[in-house]
Amino acid sequence: MWFNTKRIVRFIAMILFSGIILYYIRKARQMKEIYLRPIAGLKAFEEAVGRATEMGKSVLYVPGIMDLDQVETISGVIILGHVAKMTARYEANLNVPVSRSLVMEAAREIVNESYLSEGRPDLFNPDMVHYYTDDQFAFAAAVDGIMLREKPAAVFLQGKFYAESLILAETGNSIGAIQIAGTGSPSQIPFFVTACDYTLIGEEFFAASAYLGKDPKLLGSIKGQDIIKGAIMITILLGVIFESLGFTFFKDIFNL
Repeated sequence: MWFNTKRIVRFIAMILFSGIILYYIRKARQMKEIYLRPIAGLKAFEEAVGRATEMGKSVLYVPGIMDLDQVETISGVIILGHVAKMTARYEANLNVPVSRSLVMEAAREIVNESYLSEGRPDLFNPDMVHYYTDDQFAFAAAVDGIMLREKPAAVFLQGKFYAESLILAETGNSIGAIQIAGTGSPSQIPFFVTACDYTLIGEEFFAASAYLGKDPKLLGSIKGQDIIKGAIMITILLGVIFESLGFTFFKDIFNL
């Protein structure tokens, strides 16, 4: 059999969903305005860096505690690039402690590129990004020490975190820093919401680079995915209604 007819609905859905995403990517590339739901935490990025500049204090950025094999770490490092552009633009001091050597090298390269793109390579210092230790709580203690000694005006906690999340967030809160956290870890989100000023929750965290970078491909794909999610939610709701009323034709369509 060349074609499995039992999967025809999945095939049609795949074609339809791909078409929606490609349509919005094309629309974004044509410089047409694409509306995306505003995220308060992302709007506060520039405000936080500006506050640090006005106060003459540093910006502390922690890209999680895991290695580059974690998607949250990659997202955290990408967001670091956007924050580094802001610190270069405002001439604010940037401090990036990391707990993995590979993350250190990747973060240094991204920060260097960010300073170059802003035309301020003279402000870049490789020691902005520095390694402490792979140990979870030793790293948390080291970062807490930085907070208490330097008292940064802005603290970004963006990446994969575990039990140390509340330790870091509480220390940042105690020094009066504006804190913006972001993670995809459901178990750590409540701690960040409690102790931080802004929190990027789940998909907001992963979509942050698209919002900040304004890349048409990323913006278009996010918009397309939002439309698809809305369509799926409506389909599920209709299915529940029809099944509750005793009509099975809607379910039978998806059994093709």
